[in-house]
Amino acid sequence: MTNDRSVIEAVPEGDAPPLPDRAAGFPAPAPAAAILSRLDLKTLRLFAAICEEGTLNGAARRGAIAPSAVSKRLAELELALGCRLLTREPKGMRPTPAGETLLHHTRRMLASAEQIALELAEHARGVRGFVRVLANLSTIVQFLPEDLQGFLAVQAGIRVDLEERPSTGVVAGVEEGAADLGICDGGVDARSLLTYPYRGDRLVLVMPAGHPLAGRPALALAETLEYDHVGMHAASAIYGALRDEARRLGRPLPLRMHVPSFDAICRMAQAGMGLGAVPEGVFSLLGPAMHLAAVPLTDPWARRALNIVVRPGALSPAARLLLDHLRAANA
Repeated sequence: MTNDRSVIEAVPEGDAPPLPDRAAGFPAPAPAAAILSRLDLKTLRLFAAICEEGTLNGAARRGAIAPSAVSKRLAELELALGCRLLTREPKGMRPTPAGETLLHHTRRMLASAEQIALELAEHARGVRGFVRVLANLSTIVQFLPEDLQGFLAVQAGIRVDLEERPSTGVVAGVEEGAADLGICDGGVDARSLLTYPYRGDRLVLVMPAGHPLAGRPALALAETLEYDHVGMHAASAIYGALRDEARRLGRPLPLRMHVPSFDAICRMAQAGMGLGAVPEGVFSLLGPAMHLAAVPLTDPWARRALNIVVRPGALSPAARLLLDHLRAANA
């Protein structure tokens, strides 16, 4: 009898058992609970492999099973879901719209399953909890290194998984359950999330020491629009604030380029490519070594609040400990 661990025997894609055809008549879709009971991780892993490899044989090689077993699992999955998931094309198999939807959720489920395995293995080694944190770049560079070091010094049994996202992505990720808590620009709509004050910062413009504006004690953005600027990526809250202020003034923001990080902004400013807006704390870390000047922006939006955001409802004990620690840092 052949099982899923049998030796692979490649067959032409055209010789694989035919996939069910909607025109031939799928049964009515099963109830949601019945569908979920059939979405085992091995079948989903094989489905993702078919989408990524483009062939049944390729998925079979990756999964170390026979192509006929892959085809059988796919046929059973399509029958269970009541719709076609893949179509054959000259260059291979491609997901249908339903298949794209399943692939999106499959990748998330497989990633979650792997994370579950990793975290449970850590618990077996004595870890008492995990906290997933999303934060914008300003927070990560200016404040979190010391705040997390202080937290982990007294909570050594807790692991913190930190991921950088733009502020809008922080809110979306916490809402979706990708993190226990997030830290973002206070000017971003927190939607359904609870917010707590964390820290504040001020934006400055960085420039070479010999720039015509370098000697000014402070500047409004309106006074800088005759000069080129270098900005963060389009999803950045800082770039959005600059763009919106220029629009309010009825003038274009003379942006020469987008760059992905604060150190890139400072390097571009150092090379004379344009003025760059960064938090004052970032400048204190990066600017002096590059012999840059910094001039504070006087616009009201240049003084920013950074907020902690969490979903309504009970946090895990580990996440509650971290939330309390970060709130105390603002006291």
